[in-house]
Amino acid sequence: MKFGIFYEHQIGRPWDDTTEHQLIQNALEQVEFADKLGFQYVWEVEHHFLEEYSHSSAPEVFLAACSQRTKNIRLGHGIILTAPQFNHPARTAERVSMLDLVSNGRVDFGSGESSSEAELGGFGVDPLKKREAWLEGLETALRCMVETPFTGVDGQFVKMPPRNVVPKPIQKPHPPLWVACSRRETILLAAEKGIGALTFAFIDPEEARSWVDEYEQTLAENCVPVGFAVNPQVACVSPMMMHLDEGEAIRRGLEGANFFGYSLGHFYVFGKHAPGVTDVWAEYIERRAAKGFDPEAIANAVRDERLGAKIADGDTAGLRGCIGTPDQVRDYLRRFEQAGVDQVIFVMQAGRNQHEHIMESIELFGREILPEFAERDGAATLAKAKRMEPIIEAAMSRKAAVHSPVDIGDYSFPAIPRQWADATHDATVQEWLQQFADDRAVGKRNEAAGIVG
Repeated sequence: MKFGIFYEHQIGRPWDDTTEHQLIQNALEQVEFADKLGFQYVWEVEHHFLEEYSHSSAPEVFLAACSQRTKNIRLGHGIILTAPQFNHPARTAERVSMLDLVSNGRVDFGSGESSSEAELGGFGVDPLKKREAWLEGLETALRCMVETPFTGVDGQFVKMPPRNVVPKPIQKPHPPLWVACSRRETILLAAEKGIGALTFAFIDPEEARSWVDEYEQTLAENCVPVGFAVNPQVACVSPMMMHLDEGEAIRRGLEGANFFGYSLGHFYVFGKHAPGVTDVWAEYIERRAAKGFDPEAIANAVRDERLGAKIADGDTAGLRGCIGTPDQVRDYLRRFEQAGVDQVIFVMQAGRNQHEHIMESIELFGREILPEFAERDGAATLAKAKRMEPIIEAAMSRKAAVHSPVDIGDYSFPAIPRQWADATHDATVQEWLQQFADDRAVGKRNEAAGIVG
């Protein structure tokens, strides 16, 4: 089983002009340190307008910065919003490919559709058609990466004529695919499309086992890949903060973990948001206090040798996951490994969790826990690949039966001045264009060069 770290770039109010800068610089330092200690993945979201919950609207820029400070860690888009209203598919293909080039082939391409009014309404995406838009955008972006040239699309959400989209990614046919999943329905959709499942739901290992089993069964029986390769993996997300003392781990990590869940719910489920005005952090603190769910009280009251996704104090429950001692976290993660999960992704940068505590947790995990799992991971990965070979072969055969390349014949497109010349049939203009081309071929410029910049 592999391990990653996950970033929303959260900032609870209030903040000043230096806060976002410091947050990003801290995150880059954390990623660099995690790479040195052997973490295999860093994942970065794309969100828009979700202030406090996520200040991460340009993940490709952050991941590109990570690529130049690291050597081995894979750079996961978790996820890109692929509905064309958010990101034109050609631009998605270009950015993913360029990141793959500058990172020497370390990109994983996760996609998703969003469920927040802030984003859907902000970009004019119809909530009733967002899944169709996600799929059309993803399919088109993948074709842009693979086809030479891209043969064009005349879809419901995007229309584009043939063009050769460059650059192409190092990884062939394209980087590994993932999709954001929070429910059983989307887990099965991921399997049907041959995409790795990024399960952004905080679940216990025993529940994860049933999700893995259903994913693999659906993959074997019904998969018709959306891409040109299959990524048969399941990843689970968990809060994480470690310390040798359980109570201190809870004091350091519980507040941030539960703000993560609360602020997510604010934008996606129950909140009413006034842009630039609503104080999500203050509302969180007020509601938490009213329920008696104070981190200090929980830390003093709870001692759990066996971790779970939730922590409980009487009738009150909140997120916990990998918040505890090394022994507790090790046991918890072994249960995920036994469930067949391919990767656990840690949420540490959440709420007001402190940079120093995150760095200490990265170091403690990297030195005390990661080596054991890394030692087993190589053989387990090879064994799974062998087990999946016939399943993937069958899936790709189904793909071949429904997908065939488009023949665009002798398609070409003229430069705009040539369009004018061809439309007017003006011999003088035609001659001028020929002379212009001849002059440029020998490095000569003329007075009319300004028309092309």
